[in-house]
Amino acid sequence: METEKKHHWENIFQNKTPEEVSWTETFPMVSINMIQALNLDKTAPIIDVGGGDSLLADALLELGYSDISVLDISGKALERAKKRIGSRASEIQWIESDIIKFKPLKKYSLWHDRASFHFLIDQKDIKIYTDLLEKAEVKFLVIGTFSVNGPEKCSGLPVTQYDCISLENCFSKTFTSLECLELDHTTPFNTQQEFIFSRLERIL
Repeated sequence: METEKKHHWENIFQNKTPEEVSWTETFPMVSINMIQALNLDKTAPIIDVGGGDSLLADALLELGYSDISVLDISGKALERAKKRIGSRASEIQWIESDIIKFKPLKKYSLWHDRASFHFLIDQKDIKIYTDLLEKAEVKFLVIGTFSVNGPEKCSGLPVTQYDCISLENCFSKTFTSLECLELDHTTPFNTQQEFIFSRLERIL
């Protein structure tokens, strides 16, 4: 199963351009706004989970953040991001891993995840994910998923849909909500997808 999942995403990033996948953003405005609202020190460790070849790492570099990690199951996605960023790619830690197999080697002040968590559909995998946040002693979580009115599948895979309450409940053992937004994402195909975005703070 793990090999099949990795193969699926390697195939996506090998054969589709950013303009051909629904999650592409021209700029990660919601994520950046939520991150900046936390007033983190620019040296705070940040990880973007399922970051692929998104533009978040570029934006964080431009804003002066200096301890950035990007994790994705697809090596091809990470290579595309490195190529796009160019010489500054060496300033980022690139981690090729399935998130449920990830072994954090450091503590993260901020854990960001846009549209990765909702691909976990088994409760045991969801628990592995939430336990990871505890082990990494994450202080803040910024997370985006498909809403209950959003797509039921993405890239041919089923997803778990959330509303503000159900998403926050997943992390309520360790985090309290600071903000939750319902919003529409306009895809490169000019269609709309409904998302939930939550910003949470560690309570334990």
